Amino acid sequence: MNSVSGIILGIIQGLTEFLPVSSSGHLILAREILGLQTENGLAVDAVLQLATILAVGIYFYKDLLDLVKAAVFLILRKPIDQKAKILLFAIIAGTIPALIAGLLLEKTMETVFRSAELVAITLILGSVLFWVAEKMAKQNKSLSVNNGFLIGLFQTLALVPGVSRSGSTISGGLILGLTREQAARFSFLLSFPIILGSGLKKLMDLQNEQSAEILNLPLFLSFAAAFLVGMLCIHFLLRYLKNHSLNIFIIYRLALAAIVLCFVIF
Repeated sequence: MNSVSGIILGIIQGLTEFLPVSSSGHLILAREILGLQTENGLAVDAVLQLATILAVGIYFYKDLLDLVKAAVFLILRKPIDQKAKILLFAIIAGTIPALIAGLLLEKTMETVFRSAELVAITLILGSVLFWVAEKMAKQNKSLSVNNGFLIGLFQTLALVPGVSRSGSTISGGLILGLTREQAARFSFLLSFPIILGSGLKKLMDLQNEQSAEILNLPLFLSFAAAFLVGMLCIHFLLRYLKNHSLNIFIIYRLALAAIVLCFVIF
C-alpha cells in the first residue's frame, strides 16, 4: 500500500464508518474495484477503525468522562445521576452481543465475509432494515437498559460487511421508539468499546505475527485521513438526522449494490 492508496482508504473509512453505508463493505469494494490491494487487509481495517474510534472519543469526550465517573461512583457506592447510570448499563448490555458474536465469527469474518458479492447483497438487506425502521419509527420512548441490549443485537448484524454498524444500531433505536438524535448518539457511544477492542486485538495480533512492517507512513496517513474525515462525519450525521430520515442512504446503498452486481456479473 502506497501513500495515495492509504489516504484513499482512510477517507473511505472516515466517511463510511459513521454514515450508514458500511465502512468494511466500502473498504472491500475499494480494494477490488480500484485495485487497492493490501496485505493483512483485516488488520489494516482495524487500524483504520482505531482512527475513527479516536474521533468518537474526542467528539464525545464529555459523555465518556461522565460514563467513567458513573462507573467509579457505582464501584464506590456513591449516588450518581440516573441518566448516566442508565446510559452506562445500556452500553454494557449492548456491547455483550457483538462481543460474543465477534469472537465466535472471527475466522469467518476473515474469509467468507470478504467478497464483493456478499457486500452487494447486504447493502440491499440493510436498506430493507432502514426502510422498516423508518416505517416503525415513533420517537416516543427514552433509552433503557433493555433497549440498549436490543440495539446491541442489531449491532451484531454489522459483523457482516455491507450492513453498517451505525445504520443497524440507528435503525434498532428507531424501531424501539427512540428519537433520531437519541438513536444516533447512542449508536456512536455504543460503537466505542467494541471497535476499540477489535482494533486493539488486531494490533496485538500484528505484533504476535511479527508484522510490524505494516506500520509505515502510508498507514499513518491513512489513519490521519480516517480520523479527520470521521470527526466531520459524526458532526454532520448528528445534525442531519435531527430533521431528516435515512431515505437518502437507502437510495445510495441500493444504487451502489446495483453497480457492484453489474460489475461482478459482467
